[in-house]
Formats: sequence, C-alpha cells, structure tokens
Amino acid sequence: MSVIRVTEIVATSEKSWQDAVENGLERAGKTIRNIRGVDVTSWKAEVKEGKIKEYRAVMKIAFEVE
Repeated sequence: MSVIRVTEIVATSEKSWQDAVENGLERAGKTIRNIRGVDVTSWKAEVKEGKIKEYRAVMKIAFEVE
C-alpha cells in the first residue's frame, strides 16, 4: 500500500504560466522524491504599467511517502 502526500507551492516565471509550472516542478524535484502528479489550482500575475511582469502558478505537488 502506498501513501501519497500533497504539498502546495507557488512558482514564478518572467516568461509564461507554463514556464512557472515547469520551474516549480523542477525546483520541487530537488527536495521532494517520488513526485507523482501536479495539480495547478490557480494562475496569478503581477502587472506593472499594464503589462505582465511575473507569472505565478499555485500548484499542489503529490508525492509518494517512502
């Protein structure tokens, strides 16, 4: 029987929301083993002078507990 734990993170990018998700997954993978899935729960952005300056992805990372 396996046990899955879920943790929430916020990842950022100056390029795109997809890049933010990929950055978050890459960074999470440095300290979390056995990642099984990602659930993006919301998209946010920081806007300055009418343009998006930073894309933010709020996501839940699911991983198997050893």
